[in-house]
Amino acid sequence: MKTRLRSAAGRWTVAAAVLGSGAVFLESTVVNVALPALARDLGLGMGGVQWVVNGYLLTLSALMLLGGALGDVYPRARVFAAGAVAFGLASLGAALMPTFPLLVAARVAQGAAGALLVPNSLALLEESFEGAERGAAIGRWAAWSAVSTAAGPFAGGWLVDAFSWRWVFAAVTPFAFGAAWMALRLAPVPRSAARRPVDFAGAALVTVALGTLVAVLVSAPARGLGDGRILAGAAVGVAALAGFIVHEGRSANPLLPLRLFRSRQFTAVNLVTLLVYAALGAFFLLLVLVLQNALGYTAFRSGLALLPLNAVMLVVSPVAGRLAGRIGPRAPMAVGALVAAGGLLLLTPLSPGADYVRGVLPGLLVFALGLSMLVAPLTAAVLGAVPDEFGGVASAVNNSVARVAGLLATAALPALLGAAASATLAGAPLLDGFRRVLLAAAGLCAAGAATTFLFVRSGAKVEAVPHPAPAQGCTQTRARVA
Repeated sequence: MKTRLRSAAGRWTVAAAVLGSGAVFLESTVVNVALPALARDLGLGMGGVQWVVNGYLLTLSALMLLGGALGDVYPRARVFAAGAVAFGLASLGAALMPTFPLLVAARVAQGAAGALLVPNSLALLEESFEGAERGAAIGRWAAWSAVSTAAGPFAGGWLVDAFSWRWVFAAVTPFAFGAAWMALRLAPVPRSAARRPVDFAGAALVTVALGTLVAVLVSAPARGLGDGRILAGAAVGVAALAGFIVHEGRSANPLLPLRLFRSRQFTAVNLVTLLVYAALGAFFLLLVLVLQNALGYTAFRSGLALLPLNAVMLVVSPVAGRLAGRIGPRAPMAVGALVAAGGLLLLTPLSPGADYVRGVLPGLLVFALGLSMLVAPLTAAVLGAVPDEFGGVASAVNNSVARVAGLLATAALPALLGAAASATLAGAPLLDGFRRVLLAAAGLCAAGAATTFLFVRSGAKVEAVPHPAPAQGCTQTRARVA
């Protein structure tokens, strides 16, 4: 049963989706602002920081397809609400955990809960509205999510400076619980007619594969490639990944339909996502550490420093979406990736005492402009590469790839940073390592531009809406047919 956007049920449905996905988007961005204080408090080097970030990204990326599949089989509002409650509890747990291992465990739980929230927040709008009202609801969801994402870093910075890094986690809890209450009490509960088996085996295999391979990447620099535990972990990860591919090829109801990758454009666009979002993940993680630990910013000031980037994305991404609708996604994506690479290169001269307006802001604005040009056309290219009936899974795959990219980038950082920077996370060694990371990230963006130019041709009709969060991949679950 569809609802009207202007009805009470319609407004509460949008509010639930905004609060739920906004909580996950916030947790993906504000935690970076808190990382320097968290690392000092718990005595962490780069390896510890990696696990605080990767514990969350691991389950979020590995289980997102499963979360979407559960929403297709069971009442979506209830799956969404379950994810919201679990996310709120895990966030509260992260705020209270006294030790590093327990904090990582809470972050793993956060990611698993987020995997239920993110795909079902947008899908809830898709099921609840139709026609022009569906597009308007998605626009409101994207705009409000983008606003919350933009405000998050400096709000998180204020919490860190005024209270503690623990409040960055605790502050998310009321929003998650509110989203659950709205979904269960006030939003309609549309039921899917489909009752197909859920691919739990595929979800388990891909989670084991990602978990062991990320652990190998994080631990290998310290232990050495010849260490027995590293070799055993790599063998388990590769075997699990191979098992996942074989299982998905044979399953009647696969978590990831491999036939989607028969489309050369779909494969290429996801490769572009992997390259560009790896650059994005490494850049955002290190930028806040550099601002606080090398340039002397407070947590609040470092969060405020990111506001121009989010503001540019909020304004420019709908314009880029409309442009891609007229000329196709290929040119905006390729140019956007190159512009983003240029922005990263502009930041390489950073030195201690660098002025924000002249040293940081120009590169940040250019990077934001490039990213804004890229993300909306990327959605059109993903959906344009597959038949309409596969739009939902295509979007979910692209979002999972975006998270996996951040996961792999974070795991690979110590090799680029060097031992001194990884151990101290401060001063001149951190700046030197940051320059190397910027060069590598710019190279990834340039490779993304080349891949786009060679393989991307067509795009689907999509709503030109603000991009909700920098870490978000494809922002719509099905193509819009003109």
